[in-house]
Amino acid sequence: MADECFRHPRLAAVHDALDPDRGDLLPYLRTAEELGARRVLDIGCGTGVFALLLADRGMDVVGVDPAGASLAVARGKAGGDRVRWIEGDATSLPELRADLATMTANVAQAITGTRAWHGTLRGAHEALRPGGHLVFETRDPARRAWEEWNRERTWRVTDIPGVGAVESWCALTEVRWPLVSFRWTYVFASDGAVLTSDSTLRFRERTRSRPTSTPRGSCWRRCGTPPTARAGSSCSSHDAHRPAGTRGTPRASVAADAAPGRACAVGVPSGPAPEGGSRKPRGHPAAPRAVTPPVGTPAADPGRHAPRR
Repeated sequence: MADECFRHPRLAAVHDALDPDRGDLLPYLRTAEELGARRVLDIGCGTGVFALLLADRGMDVVGVDPAGASLAVARGKAGGDRVRWIEGDATSLPELRADLATMTANVAQAITGTRAWHGTLRGAHEALRPGGHLVFETRDPARRAWEEWNRERTWRVTDIPGVGAVESWCALTEVRWPLVSFRWTYVFASDGAVLTSDSTLRFRERTRSRPTSTPRGSCWRRCGTPPTARAGSSCSSHDAHRPAGTRGTPRASVAADAAPGRACAVGVPSGPAPEGGSRKPRGHPAAPRAVTPPVGTPAADPGRHAPRR
């Protein structure tokens, strides 16, 4: 089930205004362009910000999200009719044969259950054409970013045209490793309404973002994503290529991890289908080049320290 900030109509309507800086989407756009993607599946598309950016570049885009209120916002935007919107998740998609599937921002971490995570990967696998790619990101747990998710660091008042002032802040509610839970509170000055939205993210160690935790037959490559907690942070590149071994062992490499603590995994579905899924032939093309954002990529998290809504 989607978090309240996405499925409550009043919160979905102000979501973009409360989270306006989407510099985190730039590496995804570059990846789509470098891969020459013509059809893209945006899993967890929310209010359609990324899907519409892709459509503006002439790509055929399918956006899927379980939050009907967010999809209503997406459909109502300029160009919304150029995207195919589906209410649901990656486990119930039609055949798409997409070149690229994405899970931006907190989408991958918001899928906290092991069964749901594998189901999502399986659904993405089936939605991609042979040789297609899956790209997602996850925060580095070593940074312990949740220690800064408090009212003192995240409080702000945003004046939204047609809505008025909206006060918002985030507070950590529980850490039960590997799950971290937090609550966003919203106060609407126009009528004093107070709404809250609870979220939980699953933090995955580097080894758990590698092929061992994904459906069998997937090949993964990791690349850097932009600074999302500090503006001006630099990115470093690490060449740790591990060649394939025995049959069924995927290739994996680590490249250009972002200094602020987010990493992006790029997968090339190939080989036998995952358990429980149908067996479909998959090609195994060369992995895409790592996308390294420039130094000074704008911070993407609201309030610099806050998790995304």
